Amino acid sequence: MNEVILLENRAYWMQRAPSYSEVNREELTTKQRKVWKQVLTERISTHFSGRTPDQVHVLEIGTGPGFFAILLAKAGYRITAIDLTPSMLDEARRNAGELCDCIDFREMNAQALDFDDGTFDVILSRNVTWNLPEPEKAYAEWVRVLKPGGLLMNFDANWYVYLYDDVARIAWQKDREISMEEELEDYNVGDNFDHMEEIARQLPLTHSKRPAWDIETLMKLGMSVQADPRIWERVWSHQEKVNFSSTPMFLVCGEKPDACFASDEYRRIMHERADSVDARALIAEE
Repeated sequence: MNEVILLENRAYWMQRAPSYSEVNREELTTKQRKVWKQVLTERISTHFSGRTPDQVHVLEIGTGPGFFAILLAKAGYRITAIDLTPSMLDEARRNAGELCDCIDFREMNAQALDFDDGTFDVILSRNVTWNLPEPEKAYAEWVRVLKPGGLLMNFDANWYVYLYDDVARIAWQKDREISMEEELEDYNVGDNFDHMEEIARQLPLTHSKRPAWDIETLMKLGMSVQADPRIWERVWSHQEKVNFSSTPMFLVCGEKPDACFASDEYRRIMHERADSVDARALIAEE
């Protein structure tokens, strides 16, 4: 079943690649480019103080049309960017232009990474985990390829929760009405949108409580974790805020322990802590 969902996802995003790439190209020409670049580089440079960008190797998972990869390549970071969808990678290479040679684009499954353990300093993702049939397996892979002391940053949201939650459905419908009233493009309508809803109904995170689920899962993998549920206020454009008011973006940050602490005993303690702690206590309120 998971393989079927994965193939359906791949086919859907193959078809969506051109229109999705248009959104990314617009981001690259507006103030969102500067906003996102500042958010990403601030966190990376703070975590790796004393290192220059070229000394930090970043893996972007689910690069799509390449927005994050392009921003960080321009900032001087070493970038590897993967995506399951060949047409998305074609768009990413086209969007990267002269930076294409600075980014190692690869076709790869986010749940089965073809990299050695401890390869990357940073793992970066946006709007990917919600779309995975086996998100726990994906997180385990991401942690595996992260170096000890490395940083994981995952930007995501409770996408399609309205399919299972009546209150969320009402709020989601209100977003559609306000988008129309303000004469804004509605990102939640269009060709094959019903198809994506059908796929979303089969995905485990559609009806999970997030980012609490992410915090618990990463802690069980031995990560030190914190989340920012208000990152959307900083990174989203006005149009995104109107479109997705009922589904705010969050950021989950995880740090992999240094090798000396990454023992079986450490993992056991973190696993027990994740079982007992209220994940909401680890969500930073700003």
